[in-house]
Amino acid sequence: MKKTIRLSALLLTAGLAAGCSTVTVEQLEAVTATANNALSEARAAQDTASNALSVANDAAAAAASAQSAADSAQACCNANSERLDRAFSRAMSK
Repeated sequence: MKKTIRLSALLLTAGLAAGCSTVTVEQLEAVTATANNALSEARAAQDTASNALSVANDAAAAAASAQSAADSAQACCNANSERLDRAFSRAMSK
């Protein structure tokens, strides 16, 4: 987006330097409008990127929470398995 703005500014400067006497007010206004449009689109893209980052951060937090819950469930299953193994071993030794 910054490249677009810089390119627009460069084209405006080059156009003015190359032929100031042949540049009409309408042409200058058209270039200014194009630059303003590029700036507006760049700001919209930045807003979209910021929103995407926020959504990604929320998703990462949800994934971390889900991983924590899964780890807890696995620990519980492991503990139950160990208890059942001990109970089975005791029952078999009697």
